[in-house]
Amino acid sequence: MTGRQFLVRGGAVVAALFLTVIFTVFLIPARQIEGIVAQLCQRNGYTFSATRFGKTLPLGIAARGVTIGTEQGPVVHLDRAAARLALLPLLAGKVKIVFDGNIGAGRIDGELSPRGNGAASLTLTGIPLADVPFFKTVADADLKGELRADAELKGLGPRATGRLRLEVRGAEIRGVKISGMPLPDASYDTVRGMIRFGSGRATIDSFTLQGADVYLRLKGEVMLASPPGNSPLNLSLELMPQPAFLDRQKLIFLLMAKYLVTPGDYRIPVRGTLGKPLLL
Repeated sequence: MTGRQFLVRGGAVVAALFLTVIFTVFLIPARQIEGIVAQLCQRNGYTFSATRFGKTLPLGIAARGVTIGTEQGPVVHLDRAAARLALLPLLAGKVKIVFDGNIGAGRIDGELSPRGNGAASLTLTGIPLADVPFFKTVADADLKGELRADAELKGLGPRATGRLRLEVRGAEIRGVKISGMPLPDASYDTVRGMIRFGSGRATIDSFTLQGADVYLRLKGEVMLASPPGNSPLNLSLELMPQPAFLDRQKLIFLLMAKYLVTPGDYRIPVRGTLGKPLLL
């Protein structure tokens, strides 16, 4: 057999295998694939539902009206979501899943390599916080603003390592309650954060909210667990209001009097879990 014949036959074998995989996937009913996705979410403590769910060419799935939640309520709602196997890595024997979606006017893009070290990357662009139900479900909060974030991770669940950076523009936070305690309503010009993952925990290197007359800083650790909502919190929230801000929300600051460290400096320990935070 000549080199040319070998390449032709090898290419034919690869093409045949590739077509076999495609046909096999498309023989599986979409409803059955949706059931598998729902089971995977359930194993991690989440519910899954979609108003439309189907398959896309050549090797992918797409859905609309996707809602992921917990027993407390919805945490994520995507208007559109899609995931597919990347073709070129697949021909080289590597599995890479490319996914994208929309939350309101915002966009999600990412990649996941489930084999090996489980590397993943994620980019969020222009996500309207008002369209993310997590905050309402967990803290009964009404949030506004535009979220931008990017993450690079290796490993899944508690074994993850990497970092997450985020920024929010035009943030407004209203009606936050943690274990029944209301926190002050405020608008923030700048919100920035950096979270690092490693050794089974997420460490908040910096998470600051800067408003015209109030400053907040969150720091501490989250011990990663599965499902993520069960991750224990060991956080400290530092709140530094200006006199005018404090005067406008006297009642709330009276309720927070036990957290006053020095005049104009409140430090609030946050415990519980990610799905149910508590104030000590």
